Amino acid sequence: MATMNTLGTQMGKRTGNMAINLGGNPYLATPSTSWTAKTILLITSMTGAENCAAMLTRQLGLPVEVAGSRRAGLSALRRQEFGIVIVDELLVESDPQGADLLWQHAGLAVSVVINFAIAGSSRVVREVRHAVNRREREQILAKSAATTEMQSELKSTITGLLLQSQLALAEPKISPQIEAKLRSVVALASDLRERLRPIA
Repeated sequence: MATMNTLGTQMGKRTGNMAINLGGNPYLATPSTSWTAKTILLITSMTGAENCAAMLTRQLGLPVEVAGSRRAGLSALRRQEFGIVIVDELLVESDPQGADLLWQHAGLAVSVVINFAIAGSSRVVREVRHAVNRREREQILAKSAATTEMQSELKSTITGLLLQSQLALAEPKISPQIEAKLRSVVALASDLRERLRPIA
């Protein structure tokens, strides 16, 4: 099996649970999403995982908890919410059903699967960064789509209100009081429609 020089030890031996929180410069500039305020969970049975966790903390500026088995990882996910969950590919392939449980309990965390047998700590950091950036892009697109849909529905409602008010004004023999209210509704609806019109 390949080794990870940056982990400083031959892989293959299980480790216990540990928490590492070392200070360091953030790897991602001006973090803006909720995952940045949470802990990273690193689930792997390989030795040297604490070195990888220390690298993640230095580069991302986040605390890292290491779980030495799938069961320990599942217990950690049940205990608290994590912003990022990194799982050893070996654990995923050896127990697919157990991995499904991990994903179910990961919630909204950014999930990353890494082959620790061939990946060094620097690659793990890159993969995590790519996954986080991808999640942020997806969130931006989702928010944009939701905003567009909401604006479209609002425009449709305002247009219907405007049309109904104008039709009501065209009716003969309406009282001055009702006419005044209808004209106020028309003015308000027209103003709202103009505000929602896209800027050229």
